[in-house]
Amino acid sequence: MTTAGVRATARIAARDDGRGGTSLPVLEGEGPLAVRRTRSHGAEARVMLVGAMSGPLGGDHLTVEARAEGRARLRVGSAAATIALPGQNKAEARYDVRLCVADGAELHWLPEQLISACGSDLCVSSRIDLQGRARLVFREEQVLGRVGEEPGRLTSRLVVRLDGRALLDQELACGPGAPGGWDGPAVLAGLRAVGQLVVVRPEFADDLPEPRMLGEQAALAPLAGPAVLVTAVAPDGLGLRRLLDEALRLLG
Repeated sequence: MTTAGVRATARIAARDDGRGGTSLPVLEGEGPLAVRRTRSHGAEARVMLVGAMSGPLGGDHLTVEARAEGRARLRVGSAAATIALPGQNKAEARYDVRLCVADGAELHWLPEQLISACGSDLCVSSRIDLQGRARLVFREEQVLGRVGEEPGRLTSRLVVRLDGRALLDQELACGPGAPGGWDGPAVLAGLRAVGQLVVVRPEFADDLPEPRMLGEQAALAPLAGPAVLVTAVAPDGLGLRRLLDEALRLLG
């Protein structure tokens, strides 16, 4: 911990164990980022991120790095929602996610929701690098404010690359100080939960799903590669989760 806030990194590495399963040669966390292995499911290793302290608070810089090598299969979740809080330090907090998936490996990134509490200021940056026939399911869910409160400021950027080529590069800013119109009909339309689902599968190269609406508050869009993006908005986190779960079921 420094006067500027907490600096902490969690690292996860998954590797094919040669026996039909996945080993975790690297599984380490610092400060508020604790990582725990849970029961495996077939060839898939499962890891939980556990918050050991409150955060991220103002001035904190937290980073999670995960990589799946070879034919490894890795699923990463979290034990509870992450709550961005203002804290005593008024500086912006940062939460960086860095994911790498090798050719033939598979990674499911399915944490619980991020809640932007009133007075907080958080910048989230997710960068995903895929190689060859890598497979990915990436879910991101953000809830603007706790019940009955205004949201903090939240900026989120997501970049996905396959073999160095961009599949997706987008940014969304919400809350006080964000560009005008963030709460208007073209963005959130007064709703308080927003999320996205990125699915990358090699078979999409030959059979890419068609763009379509998924009800009134979610849309599926194919990307320039073997990938699709589902974007959804909802009044609350529960409604958002239902929309994204249904989209994943439709994709099979």
